[in-house]
Amino acid sequence: MKNEQIHEMAQKLRLETVRMVYEGKDGHPGPALSIADIVATLYFDTMNIDPGKPEWEDRDRLILSKGHSCPIVYAALNERGYFEPKVEHFNLRQLHSIFQGHPSMHSTPGIDMTSGSLGNGIAIGAGMALAAKAQGKDYYTYVICGDGELQEGVCWEGINTASGRKLDNLILFVDRNGWQSYKSVDFTVGHNNVAERIRAFGWHVQEISGHDIGAIKSAITIAKSNRGVPSCIVCDCVKGKGVSFMEDNNAWHKGVPTDDEYAVAVKELGGAE
Repeated sequence: MKNEQIHEMAQKLRLETVRMVYEGKDGHPGPALSIADIVATLYFDTMNIDPGKPEWEDRDRLILSKGHSCPIVYAALNERGYFEPKVEHFNLRQLHSIFQGHPSMHSTPGIDMTSGSLGNGIAIGAGMALAAKAQGKDYYTYVICGDGELQEGVCWEGINTASGRKLDNLILFVDRNGWQSYKSVDFTVGHNNVAERIRAFGWHVQEISGHDIGAIKSAITIAKSNRGVPSCIVCDCVKGKGVSFMEDNNAWHKGVPTDDEYAVAVKELGGAE
């Protein structure tokens, strides 16, 4: 896809995410909207996947470590053709729905790993990447995590293992939006120096805008060209990106828009009024 097409798709995924939360009356819109451009680029430009064979063993993998952001991935899977017929109403977080509040690999086609307990994605991704090496497979494993969850110690165990095992088939995206559910990351840990810390573990690290499609695509290309080391792409993102009253407003970490707020969001995201 061309960059502008991916941007348009990201906006569509944002719109579907807000609709999902609005109709389901529960969910985490802010952290989902911040990664829409990354998710759209991965699913519609980068990843080697086959929607008709969601368990194809040679597919690229995606682990959404910040699992509460799953509506954006559900929307991407729907647009990519994983569900037949295409889903109109997701029934997000409802009993017996396949679209739970945190993604489940046993419930939803296209979900490569159950997540939601923050911090586990990088270590699991390292395991998948190591398995690919052991089996002589050439698929990539992509992980998306939040800057807040990097306070979990298991993140750094995974980061250390990936470096030690030279897992150059592992690419980590960090959504550095500056917020976590409580307050700002700076308030909690003092300094959100993600790139400096991960680079110290021997990773190849880039810092880009998480809303620049061209920069995301270029960073992935560069990451794949650096052999012998895992790669991290630190993305400066805006929590709630695309909806004016949600942007950089941590009150929308979790919340449901009112009818009037929903109408504003739909208009701003290019939906039908």
